[in-house]
Amino acid sequence: LLAAGDFGVIDMAFLSIIRRWALREHLSIREIARRTKLSRNTIRKYLRSGAVEPAFSVPERPSKLDPFAAKLSGWLKTEAGKSRKQRRTSKQLHDDLVKLGYTGSYGRVAAFARVWRADRQKEQQTTGRGTFVPLVFQPGEAFQFDWSEDFATLGGERAKLQVAHIKLSHSRAFLLRAYPLQTHEMLFDAHVHGFRVFGGVPARGIYDNMRTAVDRVGRGKERQVNARFLAMASHYVFEPEFCNPAAGWEKGQVEKNVQDSRHRLWQPMPEFPDLAALNVWLERRCQELWCEIPHGALPGSVADVWIEERAALMPLPPAFDGFVEHSKRVSPTCLISFERNRYSVPASFANRPVSLRVYPDRLVVAAEGNILCEHVRVIQRSHKLPPKTIYDWRHYLAVVQRKPGALRNGAPFLELPSAFRQLQDHMLRKPGGDREMVDILALVLHHDEQVVLTAVEMALAAGVPTKTHVLNLLHRLVDGKVVGGPPLDTPQALILRREPKANVERYDGLRAQIAGGRHAS
Repeated sequence: LLAAGDFGVIDMAFLSIIRRWALREHLSIREIARRTKLSRNTIRKYLRSGAVEPAFSVPERPSKLDPFAAKLSGWLKTEAGKSRKQRRTSKQLHDDLVKLGYTGSYGRVAAFARVWRADRQKEQQTTGRGTFVPLVFQPGEAFQFDWSEDFATLGGERAKLQVAHIKLSHSRAFLLRAYPLQTHEMLFDAHVHGFRVFGGVPARGIYDNMRTAVDRVGRGKERQVNARFLAMASHYVFEPEFCNPAAGWEKGQVEKNVQDSRHRLWQPMPEFPDLAALNVWLERRCQELWCEIPHGALPGSVADVWIEERAALMPLPPAFDGFVEHSKRVSPTCLISFERNRYSVPASFANRPVSLRVYPDRLVVAAEGNILCEHVRVIQRSHKLPPKTIYDWRHYLAVVQRKPGALRNGAPFLELPSAFRQLQDHMLRKPGGDREMVDILALVLHHDEQVVLTAVEMALAAGVPTKTHVLNLLHRLVDGKVVGGPPLDTPQALILRREPKANVERYDGLRAQIAGGRHAS
């Protein structure tokens, strides 16, 4: 005790002894001062204050950060107005101050930032986690939409997926659908499947300010909404509503659904052969979870409440044609480019503009109000892989009809069916074979391709791989005649009772009957 008194330091244990002597043992101030070697004024101060632990005031000391305090406060205010992903960290702020001549430590900058944020929260009368009002939605009133990023094993490889979450606000029924990208066509496809599974369309849709829906964020609730997104909302007759920036609690149901789905669906990591199989499983598993998860606010499960809400949803209209259109110009090699890959177009549209309609799983090329062709969409996330070229050999038939020599090494014709490839090997061995092979391939422009392929296979099987024989077999197939069937046994009823006789003398009657007549020749 004396040592503590010598240093003039009163810790909590020492203060407890003073309070016990004064309040329990009723010692006088003079006696306590004699025992502790402290002044009587000090003992009176602690006893009168009623403190149970000593409090020390830290004297203000000059800091190396003081000359930069105003600058740092301005930076913090600016950063607070940005989205969370765009804000500079305290470490970055410290590095910027060092460039201005600050020589202090990072800890002083971080401490200043913590105090500044705490003071700002007090001014706004909020805590660090915020203060919120619980929300209640009527049946069929609204749904909430959000994206998340998760992983799955597809075809034996780990793939990063963009997962669309759509959730009814009243019944809390939800659907997840995985896509490789967060683009407009993926967004539209997610709504089509979501409304299909829910059995109708709510009156409002609640979103954050995602770029696929909002082109520009204005003041307050002012938004410049994407024209194609508005077309979808008009088709399904719902009112889109957008949250304030960095205010995820305004659609808290779907935000929580993102967190809950991590351990319900993505842990452990699911394995499927392709994306289509994964989405089939996600849809089935979500509907199973409706029956397993209690609603919480209403009696019964999510599925029970959804059955009641379905009657309040607007009947489902025809599916929205959710494509994104791009203007393209076809190259002299009959190709258009999209996402680093190239796709073939019919040769008649080479060097001409066309319209490319992008869907989540396919690409459709249109021009002059007609659909020209369709390709399976190829999406390569890695830029380390070389671009791909997707050919359709039928698109180049008009070219090889003028330039038959291009058939031998033409890249599009490497993908010919096996029977055509075998026939080509026979044809190119003789002069003029390339021209005849082009004529055979061009038959698919006028006849069903499978029928032409059957005729080629029959010619190869008969050992007569010639143009004439293929044409003969094709015409017999088209006319419905039996090719290569068994010999016919003519019924007796079809035998003539009086068979005609070969009598050339009958033609003498054609000669003139007058005298001196001569032969008609």
